[in-house]
Amino acid sequence: MVTTMVDGKGTKSLSEIISSGGDTSDVQLKAFLCNNLGNRTLLVKTPMYEFYRISEVANERGEHGELVSQRKLEMPHAVALARYILKGLISTAIEYNSNDTGPIMKARKRLQAMIGKQPYLALQPIVANLRTAGRNGSNLRAQQIETAEREGVGIRIWLGQKDILWVVDGQHRRKAMQLVIEFLESLRVEQKYPPKKQSLFQHHRDERAVPQDELAVWMECYELSRTECTVTVDVHLGLDIIEERQLFHDLNNLSKKIEKSLALEFDSSNPVNSFIKEELLDRQLVKVSIGDKSVWEEDDGSLSRKEIVAINAHLILNKTNITSATPAIVEPRLPVARRFWEAVTQIPHFGEEQARVNTVAAQPVVLKAIAKLTYDFSFGRQADSELLDKLLDGITDFDFSHDNPIWRYYQLSPEEIKKYNLDGLSSYLPDNATGNRDVGKFDSETGWMRFGAKHNDIFPIIGDMIRWKLNLPNRHV
Repeated sequence: MVTTMVDGKGTKSLSEIISSGGDTSDVQLKAFLCNNLGNRTLLVKTPMYEFYRISEVANERGEHGELVSQRKLEMPHAVALARYILKGLISTAIEYNSNDTGPIMKARKRLQAMIGKQPYLALQPIVANLRTAGRNGSNLRAQQIETAEREGVGIRIWLGQKDILWVVDGQHRRKAMQLVIEFLESLRVEQKYPPKKQSLFQHHRDERAVPQDELAVWMECYELSRTECTVTVDVHLGLDIIEERQLFHDLNNLSKKIEKSLALEFDSSNPVNSFIKEELLDRQLVKVSIGDKSVWEEDDGSLSRKEIVAINAHLILNKTNITSATPAIVEPRLPVARRFWEAVTQIPHFGEEQARVNTVAAQPVVLKAIAKLTYDFSFGRQADSELLDKLLDGITDFDFSHDNPIWRYYQLSPEEIKKYNLDGLSSYLPDNATGNRDVGKFDSETGWMRFGAKHNDIFPIIGDMIRWKLNLPNRHV
């Protein structure tokens, strides 16, 4: 190195300064040096906005031929995570301004009520690879961070424009951050909510204009995404594409997925789950069990959590799952949901020991059928309070016994159909040529009617049978 002296001070050539000092576009990150099974890694904390800016995902070959080490992006999952992040940003804005009692706090809490709240929110660490770092970071420019007592408390690293954090585990979280940033920037510029089908936040207004108090809250969220709300990144250093793919495999295949029933039990964020806990389980309207009822004679009258959730999905959302539930959709429908369960619990033998032996109403597919009818007469195209009353009043006196011949309609001969006065039922049922009509089997030895496992095919037909018997409108007309 050639060093000259100017006024007694050492100087370097311009090329030396550039090569040793980087440029003004370099990003500084603070990190902890770690050792992961013999490999040097960095634990980095950076604002959400900054992480998005300096990272990429190798799930498609780019214009520069980046090597692929990721699966395809699933957009619905990313959108759900984006809404989760928005929920977290609003919660943070409330927490950071807890002493505020003015109109902006009212707006914060109003937005939180609309998007939903939960006991705790957090994003798990993201795993990334800094391909340009060299093996164990040999190419990185770094500096020890020390206290006044010369104690090392971490390092500072510099990343140039070519240094990209390639996401190994967390591409949907990164996409979610992008969606949140774009949403907030759009509000800042246009001061309008996106069209409802494209919006992360379902505002349920005819006007898209953002009220000024809500806009102030969203701008707080935007600032938080750039400052206080950080993500933790476990950065691996200088992995090649084979090593990166192996790491992706190990992170995604060596972990055990949580059981569905346990996930539903632990999740307090979903408003349908909250309704189940507070209104059905805490009030002991319904008993919850672990696992399925494989032995009917040992039935204690309970339903599994998975079954309860599925029934409520049809009842409140007209869907097979509750992933799309938001407080704004769910809360206005809860009075009807309460009426449904109060009526169901009045069905003879429901909730008692050996319930499934004594009534078909203890089989979840039948409850799904009643739930779907309740939705139709409450919130669907056939919404009518008189029809709803007729349904919920009628099911308590309906014959849900196993030997009711209506359930085995498809097993009966024309003579038997006439004998049991079921002649008019055919007009309420779908055309036999249009789908599965194997609704279940009646066991003459036990006297039990067991409905089949293909619930989505079966419960509409059971609903048609109930419609016909209670003289409710025919859905096929």
